[in-house]
Amino acid sequence: MVSQTVLIKNPTGLHLRPAGILCKEAMQFKSLITFTCRESTANAKSVLSVLGACVKCGDEVELTCDGEDEVEALASLVEAIESGLGE
Repeated sequence: MVSQTVLIKNPTGLHLRPAGILCKEAMQFKSLITFTCRESTANAKSVLSVLGACVKCGDEVELTCDGEDEVEALASLVEAIESGLGE
């Protein structure tokens, strides 16, 4: 299991479009991918779970990947979030 904390830079947080991009990226991997923001934990492969976490601009999320491709998954998701998830 690997994890890393990432700062959300999107001005509107993780609303539908960036949440969808995050989920699409996460679904490319076999690993279980979750993130924790404040007290809530969300499944990064579920748009509803990501939206339900109510992640806002400036929030720090801790990404956790557990599985056979966990290192690649974490690197890919961190890069996607740091690049703004399409925004």
